[in-house]
Amino acid sequence: MRCLATLLLFFLVTALPWTGSASEEPVAQEEEHVITLNATNFHDIVKQHPFIVVEFYAPWCGHCKNLAPEYEKAAGILKENDPPIVLAKVDANEESNKELASEYSVRGYPTLKILEDKGAIIRDYKGPRDADGIVSYLKKQVGPPSSEILTAEEGQKAVEEADFLVVGIFKSYDSEEYKTFISVASELRSDFVFKHTVDGSFLPKKDSDISVPSIRVYKKFDEGYSDHKEITGEAVKEFLRVVSIPYVVLFNKDPVQREYLAKIFDQPDDAKAFLFLDANDTSDALKKVYGDLAKDLTVKSIRFMIADTEDGQNAIQYFGVKKENLPCILIQDKNEKKYTLEKANTGNIASWFKDYLDGKAPQFLKSEPAPDKNDEPVKIVVLDTLDEMVFKSGKNVLLEFYAPWCGHCKNLAPILEEVAIELQSDPSVTIAKYDATANDIGDARFDVQGYPTLYLYTATGKVVPYDGERTKEDLISFIQTNKGSLEQSVNASQTISEADAKDEL
Repeated sequence: MRCLATLLLFFLVTALPWTGSASEEPVAQEEEHVITLNATNFHDIVKQHPFIVVEFYAPWCGHCKNLAPEYEKAAGILKENDPPIVLAKVDANEESNKELASEYSVRGYPTLKILEDKGAIIRDYKGPRDADGIVSYLKKQVGPPSSEILTAEEGQKAVEEADFLVVGIFKSYDSEEYKTFISVASELRSDFVFKHTVDGSFLPKKDSDISVPSIRVYKKFDEGYSDHKEITGEAVKEFLRVVSIPYVVLFNKDPVQREYLAKIFDQPDDAKAFLFLDANDTSDALKKVYGDLAKDLTVKSIRFMIADTEDGQNAIQYFGVKKENLPCILIQDKNEKKYTLEKANTGNIASWFKDYLDGKAPQFLKSEPAPDKNDEPVKIVVLDTLDEMVFKSGKNVLLEFYAPWCGHCKNLAPILEEVAIELQSDPSVTIAKYDATANDIGDARFDVQGYPTLYLYTATGKVVPYDGERTKEDLISFIQTNKGSLEQSVNASQTISEADAKDEL
């Protein structure tokens, strides 16, 4: 829903392929070169192949239809590969195949999965969507997940050719560390290039000697390399997750930066830190201090980005950061809570990051300005007026959380207005709306997971979610059934005041 990843919709590519319809026969039937699978024959056919690519598609999906001829062409070419590479498809929209799609975590169409070792290893396909690209990508995915470096020349060439290279150095290939390395390489080969050797002298030394056993990553950013010695499956995967992204990523439209940004926003457990700058700010001193902090704090699950008022304008607007408060540092944590340091400078950002890590930084909540006029039947509430117009109003407030672009919200708008007009004679009721894209909610009692979401905040302080039909009659009935009286509101306020007085004593 309202997660930070919406900022990157224009960066991320949503695609994968389609073809044909599911067969009900117990044996796979071949339509041209792509094999059709279904819930009946899927597992039996997969077990027949050490390597098979399966596309989960829906017949109505436009992306699937666009990919269909490319996928079919690639299947024809890959059938002649040595060894042959099989491409298959499943109509995931077919009712009988939905459980199969759920088993393989299919959440959108099309989704491509690479299945190896008779289905024991499952990987996401992360390659191109054109026929030539599919062929080239899949040929690299077949065979051993890591290749051996046997000479210094091979080592030098491998480092020069790869933007990001993972090399395991071992005493012997019988070791448990090597077996772990190969297991991780098999799982992550779609993301990284893996090599291995038993002679560290075959590798460029950089600034430090290579210990055995260990893993060295060569990368074309930051220091140029990173070393890791704890060779257990989870430790290696976490190491690669951290070091595969630069300490600081630029929030712009450069294809390389887009790739890093996509990786950042695919990691929901990491906090995201932004340094927002005016595009005319040419000072590098703040960027340097910020970058030094990024190097130190990336291991604390914070990802660092820089956005300016030119390339990062969408992000600045999304967060509600005011230009007069730039430079500004904003952190959004994994729970989507935000913290800001306005008018950041080289002297205050280190202490502010410490406050954030110590839980002492105040939370930042954005609000639209209160409207100058608010005389329509449906009242406008913003974060800065939420307390006055809802919590302390003493009224029963039906509050709609909406998004301006939401079609369902647009359809509901005239109905809410009818409800408001119908109930204008009841002084205990207010109908209101709250733009949840321009105002943070800041109250856990309102759990907004989609638009529109409606709650009744009663005169007695109860929060009642609405999940009925979106008709005037149903909404009015809901309000009348759940509202509290103004007298109850006064009594509730007196009770709260008395409790506050006792607390003060």
